[in-house]
Amino acid sequence: MKSPPVMDPEAPPPPGTPPYDDEEEEEEEEEEKARGARKRVPWRMTLSLAYQSLGVVYGDLSTSPLYVYKAAFAEDIQHSESNDEILGVLSFVFWTLTLVPLLKYVCVVLRADDHGEGGTFALYSLLCRHARAALLPPGRTAAGEEDKFLDGATKKATAQNGNAATLGGGAAASVRRLLQRHKVLQRVLLVLALVGTCMVIGDGVLTPAISVFSAVSGLELSMEKEHHKYVELPIACIILVCLFALQHYGTHRVGFIFAPVVITWLLCISVIGVYNIIHWEPTVYRALSPYYMYKFLRKTQRGGWMSLGGILLCVTGSEAMFADLGHFNQLSIQIAFTCMVYPALILAYMGQAAYLCKHHNMETDYRIGFYVSVPEKIRWPVMAIAILAAVVGSQAVITGTFSMIKQCTSLGCFPRVKIIHTSAKVHGQIYIPEINWILMILCLAVTIGFRNTKHLGNASGLAVITVMLVTTCLMSLVIVLCWHKSIFLAIAFIVFFGTIEALYFSAALIKFKEGAWVPIVLALIFILIMCIWHYGTIKKYEFDVQSKVSINWLLGLSPNLGIVRVRGIGLIHTELETGIPAIFSHFVTNLPAFHQVLIFMCIKNVPIPHVRPEERFLVGRIGPKQYRIYRCIVRYGYHDFHKDDIEFEKELVCSVAEFIRSGSSKLNGMPVEFDEEQHMAVVRSNSIRMLEEEATTVEKTVGPSHASREIQSPSPSPSPSPATPVVVPKKRVRFVLPAASPKPNAGVQEELQELSDAREAGMAFILGHSHVKAKSGSSFLRRFVINFCYDFLRRNSRGPNYAVSIPHASTLEVGMMYYI
Repeated sequence: MKSPPVMDPEAPPPPGTPPYDDEEEEEEEEEEKARGARKRVPWRMTLSLAYQSLGVVYGDLSTSPLYVYKAAFAEDIQHSESNDEILGVLSFVFWTLTLVPLLKYVCVVLRADDHGEGGTFALYSLLCRHARAALLPPGRTAAGEEDKFLDGATKKATAQNGNAATLGGGAAASVRRLLQRHKVLQRVLLVLALVGTCMVIGDGVLTPAISVFSAVSGLELSMEKEHHKYVELPIACIILVCLFALQHYGTHRVGFIFAPVVITWLLCISVIGVYNIIHWEPTVYRALSPYYMYKFLRKTQRGGWMSLGGILLCVTGSEAMFADLGHFNQLSIQIAFTCMVYPALILAYMGQAAYLCKHHNMETDYRIGFYVSVPEKIRWPVMAIAILAAVVGSQAVITGTFSMIKQCTSLGCFPRVKIIHTSAKVHGQIYIPEINWILMILCLAVTIGFRNTKHLGNASGLAVITVMLVTTCLMSLVIVLCWHKSIFLAIAFIVFFGTIEALYFSAALIKFKEGAWVPIVLALIFILIMCIWHYGTIKKYEFDVQSKVSINWLLGLSPNLGIVRVRGIGLIHTELETGIPAIFSHFVTNLPAFHQVLIFMCIKNVPIPHVRPEERFLVGRIGPKQYRIYRCIVRYGYHDFHKDDIEFEKELVCSVAEFIRSGSSKLNGMPVEFDEEQHMAVVRSNSIRMLEEEATTVEKTVGPSHASREIQSPSPSPSPSPATPVVVPKKRVRFVLPAASPKPNAGVQEELQELSDAREAGMAFILGHSHVKAKSGSSFLRRFVINFCYDFLRRNSRGPNYAVSIPHASTLEVGMMYYI
């Protein structure tokens, strides 16, 4: 049997390079106006969003007073009668809250949104589009290709300020050229984004543990010392199990109580703080002077420096302001923090410090916990509110972890997992069963293993400060490449905030043996998984590109093999945007038959948050018109959700029908000469409606000479007589054209009729089932990574999203060995 020839690809750009285009200055200005209009929302809606953000964004940050002082004083420093240590810690807490969440995030980082979306990967995507350099795996857009596919707002989204780096001065152009020329720097940029992402995942393990454990620690004040340690741990574990077990119901079912719980908690700690300040130490406000930070470090020296690992917990949850930006808007998050969260936290910390200043003789284990500063009469209600607030904060972190995993999966940096959308209105509310149970097991493991807030705080602190360092590094590049500011401003930004965060990072890292090893180990495991998946997927894509065949080879092969066209639509999934995939040529050479209408479908994830529905489908023709072979590229942003029901199938067929109706021989008014693959066009699948009706017809049985029966296996039962009438249920399909559209010509009508007939006959899904092995001569490390690690991840990951609802009776899997 003749084997398909191997094509020499025309050196396509590295898969995953984000799109770009040199837009004109007036288009830039128009896009800026559009962005400004998008940001201008009514004040009533902004205030409503600010109210909702209190429950979704600030749950973790608002519960930090439960454990900051206890973690800061944990065996590192002991305060004296002069209260210098307490006032020094308060001064550090105040200025850390002021400089990091307020100045850095609220005033600077929130402006660096990727068309309304925030987070580590949003910054990475923003940089990649402006620097025109990336190392994302296949399925992403090749450089220079996406722009000719997208139009309207989506095109401008992918090419926003595409030439502004050149216009922004020598610094931006130099940095961009540096990133384009050196693959090592591109890899560093990608690894930096992955490190931040993995630390966010680690925070999703540690934050529920320390929040819930600290919330139930109030039991130690109402029980004997030898008894409370046997009660705290089981109660904390039960709450954690319930928290993760309820995730599949979705945030929207219990979300209406989130904001009231957090508001109640913030008011509660504010009132307690004001009471303690007035009642115990009204002059505690003097600690707001930075001089007390200097006195604290001079007096405590190494112990004070190590205590910074506990102090940094006061900003845990700050990254959520940026990560959850897509659910709200910039102004609503700023209003909620500056008007409610920030004042409440400052009053709470000042109140705790005021109480501790007058209580030096309490038992060491209990004197610095949050609940000791709460009046005894209201301690139990406060503890109940604290537990609810801890659950809310943990819920927000877990949901954020799900969102981060979804982004990584969409961009091809994480094995495919099952993603369930728990809300029909809010697409960002998702549930991932596998990740949920892994988080629960890891969370219970660290809770049972450490059993105290000191080690949990050390672990959580390192994860939090690492994410902030990554954000600072990426933001310094955004200032130059995206905002086109002076490089000295970027250097000042990274030096100022980087120095502060590096100081905290060193204090957290020094406690490696006391719990800080946990986020490092978790991050290494997840980074290893992501890198293996990234490497294996890249190599598999390169094999596909090198092994693809031309349509001319397929058409030339037809007379030799006697290829038969059977009724129906054949849908072949491929990651290639051009050429015939090797999996299909392997199928045809072994079974010389395929359907009367053939569609090669490519699911592509583009590095932008959303693709507009009217720009989602890109359709073109392969080969001569009479062969009825099409290519359809379906594009999704990293925050779009993939339809997994029958509607996707209908939209796909309607997009092909619209391509036929709009004149497949002309695109944008320009005639297209036939070549191997004609140009593709964006079509709107909602322009044509497809109606499917059930009908019953009386047909005679068809003899074996009919083409549609040639590849069917004979039935073991006796076949009826050829003249015997048989009642056959049949699905009738017809397309409804727009009312204002002109009447199509005879050729278009014939092609649409053939498409509807094929749809009536049914759709078959031809899926590739590839087995991956390292090619001969590979090193031991390569064989271990490909043959064992990558193969293990592929076999245990979910299938493609589009294949979730495919009926098994309509699926044909084609096996093929990939040597990469």
